[in-house]
Amino acid sequence: MTGWTVLDIEGTTSSTESVHVGLYAFARPRLGPWIDANRDDPEVRAAVEEIGGGTTEEVVKVLHDWMDHDVKATPLKTLQGRIWAAGFAAGELTAHFFPDVAPALRAWHAEGRHLAVFSSGSVSAQRPWFAHTEDGDLSVLVERWFDTVNAGPKREASSYRRIAAELGGTDLLFLSDVPAELDAAAAAGWRTTGLRRPGEPSEDADFGPHPVVTSFGDLR
Repeated sequence: MTGWTVLDIEGTTSSTESVHVGLYAFARPRLGPWIDANRDDPEVRAAVEEIGGGTTEEVVKVLHDWMDHDVKATPLKTLQGRIWAAGFAAGELTAHFFPDVAPALRAWHAEGRHLAVFSSGSVSAQRPWFAHTEDGDLSVLVERWFDTVNAGPKREASSYRRIAAELGGTDLLFLSDVPAELDAAAAAGWRTTGLRRPGEPSEDADFGPHPVVTSFGDLR
């Protein structure tokens, strides 16, 4: 295996529940205190301004509504990512990965396959997620990190063209549990494979023309 394999996270490498229940529950009560404690931080200030400003309570109300409806809003992802990174650094959080993921990533890396991540979660959240797992530090295997800020929306072909230009490769494989994301990658000329994880929201999804596996161990 040569070239690049680009990974989605939620539902692909890790369970949706570990994000929506574990991480969301950790971030939810910490959003207000975090904003108040970091008002002078340029990234935090920019996120608050993008939401529309106002009091901390007003901003948090918007953020909680976005969380309740799983809105992939950049300000929310930015603030969550900062809170999660602090939680991982303090040993309060450990990332969940499906059992087949770590062995596959290590094997692909050893074979010379380059690895990257493209997730709607911010890069600041992606790195500690891969660094603090029960299987050790997997972030050392990943060479590039992409989110909706530095690449664009995950369901638009232009985002995958942008990533391809950044990676400079022609052998590009995207792994995701979301058919619409796979459609966008394929439209940009990528190879694709869908992940049909048992018990995940996309278990019964129609993946159309995309190859489908239930485990990274099934990829060849």
